[in-house]
Amino acid sequence: MTRFVTPLPLRLRLTLAFALVMAVVLALTGVAVYRIFRGDLNSAIDGSLRTRSDEVAALVRHAGPGLDASLRQVGGEGDDFAQVLGTDGDVLAATPQVRGLELLSGPALRRAAHSTVVREHPPIGKLDGSLRMRAVPVATPAGRRIVLVGTSLGERDDSLRTLAALLAGGGLVALVLSSIAGYGVAAGALGPVEAMRRRAASISRAEAGQRLPVPHSSDEVARLGLTLNEMLDRLEAGFARERRFTADASHELRTPLSILKAELELALRRGRSAEELHAALASAAEETDRLVRLAEDLLVIARLDGRELPIRHVEIDAARLLGTVADRFCARASRGGSTLRVEAAEGIRVRGDETRLEQALGNMLDNALRHGGGEIRLAAVDHGATVELHVSDEGPGFPAGFIDRAFERFARADGARSRGGAGLGLAIVAGIAESQGGRAAAVNGSAGGADVWLELPAGPRPTRASVSA
Repeated sequence: MTRFVTPLPLRLRLTLAFALVMAVVLALTGVAVYRIFRGDLNSAIDGSLRTRSDEVAALVRHAGPGLDASLRQVGGEGDDFAQVLGTDGDVLAATPQVRGLELLSGPALRRAAHSTVVREHPPIGKLDGSLRMRAVPVATPAGRRIVLVGTSLGERDDSLRTLAALLAGGGLVALVLSSIAGYGVAAGALGPVEAMRRRAASISRAEAGQRLPVPHSSDEVARLGLTLNEMLDRLEAGFARERRFTADASHELRTPLSILKAELELALRRGRSAEELHAALASAAEETDRLVRLAEDLLVIARLDGRELPIRHVEIDAARLLGTVADRFCARASRGGSTLRVEAAEGIRVRGDETRLEQALGNMLDNALRHGGGEIRLAAVDHGATVELHVSDEGPGFPAGFIDRAFERFARADGARSRGGAGLGLAIVAGIAESQGGRAAAVNGSAGGADVWLELPAGPRPTRASVSA
């Protein structure tokens, strides 16, 4: 059976990490202090041994038969001791503490016959602790001698043990106090994060406008809170758009479905004439076409939102693009009493997906034919880095205040420009323009009518000559 271990809270993990780092720092500091203090003590002891060895060496050079008594005068009390050795290791004279003891032998003895030797010796005799000794060669009238002086390190070891205890105890106290301080700092730093977490857990989609509490500071936590609140603003706006989109789509689908159902029910009644059946089926076919168009528009909108609409960027001749779209609507314009005019300079090129741009221009032209009238002008305007593709009409134009939301989904104006349609045409135009790296815009003309255009990136083009079709 798999066992799940609950992780420690972040503040505890931070405190443990801080305590571990502090323990390492305190340990390294304690070792460094201990080594420095021991080195200073050894240096002081070596200095004292150097002085005593010089005194004993001077005594040995001039001393007569009473060398032992002379050694006691120089230093033979307490923990200090001295010996005078022959080069063969025989003890010629010694202080009482080390009389009869062999302190120097073997390779150390041979080195001491020619140079100074400083070494430590394990505890021996009645001396307290280990020994530190200095041996130097001395030339006397009777031959070469070795002067050995030393002292017990008991006091030094006691001092070092006391220092180690102080460092360990002080380090432990410092570690505990620093850990408590670290926990307090971690708790204070993570407190606003925990407050934001609790608020985030309580936020519900049913309660709009709730935001995370942001601390009054300019640190990373405050910036995190601001960023998350901005994300909540975007999500709330997105949810609102989705709810509105779903409601509008349901409303748009309900109307043609209701009409279609009513027409089919009337067609199924007994006693209907052929003309009545034909009219009912024609109306049902019209509503079916409307449903198909609405479904296709909704599919395009969904693919634009999900960035799933296939886009293939190519260089497109603007005049040819406008002419192709005008040809598709020429017959419809004639039936409605409108005329189409294409104005484009030769050589103007735009960069984008030709199929999607034809769809966007088709929606713009359909909107102009449906709600405008008169002469409808398709034009390409070169601005260097960008190209504008305009569709303008001579109709009543957009109602006041509608232009700002003309490209919103299911947005429809009142009056002359509200006959038919689901209000998705210009929304699709804006979505396609953005997918091509451009934008869509609209304005009412000064002499009347509406002007809708796409602003797209320009493509490389040769020298142009103006033409009008």
